[in-house]
Amino acid sequence: MNLANMVERTNSAGLTRNDYSGESSTLCKGCGHNSISNMIISACYELNLRPEKVVKFSGIGCSSKSPTYFLKNSFGFNGLHGRMPSMATGALFADTTLKGLGISGDGDTANIGLGQFKHLVRRNMPMVYIVENNGVYGLTKGQFSATADYGLSLKRQGQNVYLPVDIALEALAANATFVARSFAGDPKQVKEIIKAALSHEGTAVIDIISPCVTFNNKENALHSYSWGKGHEDPLHEVEFVPSRDEITVEDFNHGEMREVALHDGSTIMLKKVDKEYDPTNRKEALKILADAIKNRWLITGLIYVDPDAANMLDMYDLPETPLNRLPVEKIRPSKETLEELNQKFI
Repeated sequence: MNLANMVERTNSAGLTRNDYSGESSTLCKGCGHNSISNMIISACYELNLRPEKVVKFSGIGCSSKSPTYFLKNSFGFNGLHGRMPSMATGALFADTTLKGLGISGDGDTANIGLGQFKHLVRRNMPMVYIVENNGVYGLTKGQFSATADYGLSLKRQGQNVYLPVDIALEALAANATFVARSFAGDPKQVKEIIKAALSHEGTAVIDIISPCVTFNNKENALHSYSWGKGHEDPLHEVEFVPSRDEITVEDFNHGEMREVALHDGSTIMLKKVDKEYDPTNRKEALKILADAIKNRWLITGLIYVDPDAANMLDMYDLPETPLNRLPVEKIRPSKETLEELNQKFI
């Protein structure tokens, strides 16, 4: 064997793909969450991100265990059930040099955490928010979550009598600036969407249908692997082009491609599959999601993006030095200033 082929390749940051890995997964064999973790590893490696500049956040659930399985050299915070958004907001506001990556689940986001999710989205905090969506509480034996199909029957739980929450639709309703949906069984699309999301300067919500092979893998269930493979309806083929790479489009025919330039100069290349679709048109995004719900389509791809919207950090006059590195005298008002302020309220 050629010795050169035995040496693991390094990216431009001087790191190997293994430098982006984590601990061995303890999730069920075949769980879609493991595929997503692998694509996060690949995306960060290909983008040449330094792990120490990425901070991971999660709440409670099978999905929230996922950050253990990637970016072992990144700091991570595992918060209370549904409270990941407020924890991420505080950390990223305190240190604006970090890239935020939040991993949540359908229970963590669409049930107990729905309020926090909506407020994070409307504030447009620059971070990636991935929802590993399987329609059940897998960590506590498969109870229905808020995204479970209406009428779904499971052996232990009976029949679901409630209409499901659509996470992508909820994100759009909260004025999200980046909304995508993918399927864990389509790893190439997952990876390209994650790469685009990591370059977005606002909250990038990715709803990934991630089959639970233990509690929700009935063939007629929207969150199952077999249903997803048979019903996935991609809006386009997605390719992400970093700004530092030369943009080449030899693989695309004229008239079949749409470019969306992101804030940092990188580009999302969207190749038409079988439909005309403009991901910068919010009205069209709402319509296609409504049609997908009505017709039980698994619409995947970049659903909506607004690359020019101001994010939360743009709204404040923050210093170049992160707040968590400022000395006390810089962030605490002096005694004289406090006394002067108090006099105004007398």
